[in-house]
Amino acid sequence: MSFVRTRDGAQIYYKDWGVGPPVVFSHGWPLQADVWDDQLNLVAENGYRGIAHDRRGHGRSSQTWHGNNMDTYADDLAEVIEELDLRDVTLVGHSTGGGEVTRYLGRHGSARVSRLVLLGAVPPLMLRTPENPEGTPIDVFDQIREGVRGERSQFYLDLTETFFGANRPDNEVTDGNRYAFWLMAMQLGVRGALDCVAAFSETDFTEDLRRVDVPTLVIHGDDDQIVPIDASARKSAEIIPDATLHVYEGAPHGLASVRGFKERFHEDLLVFLKR
Repeated sequence: MSFVRTRDGAQIYYKDWGVGPPVVFSHGWPLQADVWDDQLNLVAENGYRGIAHDRRGHGRSSQTWHGNNMDTYADDLAEVIEELDLRDVTLVGHSTGGGEVTRYLGRHGSARVSRLVLLGAVPPLMLRTPENPEGTPIDVFDQIREGVRGERSQFYLDLTETFFGANRPDNEVTDGNRYAFWLMAMQLGVRGALDCVAAFSETDFTEDLRRVDVPTLVIHGDDDQIVPIDASARKSAEIIPDATLHVYEGAPHGLASVRGFKERFHEDLLVFLKR
C-alpha cells in the first residue's frame, strides 16, 4: 500500500490510478478513498490520473488522537500533492471532502490547482447561527456524536437511509450501497469520527471560498437530507467568483453512488475536465 508520512508523523494512505492530468478526490465523513473507486476508474480510463486518500482517522490512514480538524486535513492533502509533485490538479471534494479541498485552497493557494469540483459539499457553513439561519441546528450534530458514542455500527447503518435517499419512494438505492457505506464507516476510529463531526459542521469556509480563483463546478442534489442545498451549494456558487451550479433534481447526498445520478455526475465531471 502507498502512504505519505506527514510532518507530525501520521501516515496518509492513498490510491493512484492511471496516467495523465491528476484528479484528486477527497471523501466525506465517515468514509474513505474506496468510495471513489468508480470515479477513479472513470478518470483513469479517460486519460487522467485518479488519486484518492484516506483522511487521517479514516480507513487505512493513522488514527491520530490530535489533528482531526480542517486545517490539518487540508495540510495533509497538501503534503500528498507535494510528495507526488502533482500539478494542474483538479480537486474533487464530496461533503466533508468539499470542506477539505476548499480549506486547502484557502491555506495553500492554487499554484498546483487548475479546477475545483464541490459535490454535496459542506461549505460555506453547515451550523445554524444568527448569521446563518439556513444552517442545521447544533442538536443534530450532537445526535450524530451520541450515535457514534453509543452503538456506532447500527448508527452508521441507519444513516444510510438518509445519506442515499433510501427512505424516498422509487429510490434506486441497493443493499450493496448501504453495506459498502457501513463497512467503510466501521474503519473510522471513534476519536477521529467525533472530532470530524465538529470539523465539518462548525468550520466556516466563507473566506476560503472567496480565495478560490479557479473554475469551479458545484453539484448538489435538491433532496440532500444531510447537507441541505440552500445552506451550502447555493451560497458557495454565489461566493466563488467563477462557479457553475448544477442542481440534480431529487438527488440525495450520496448521489455519486446511486444509479441514475452517478451516471449524470460522471458525464458532468468528464465535460468539466475537458474544458
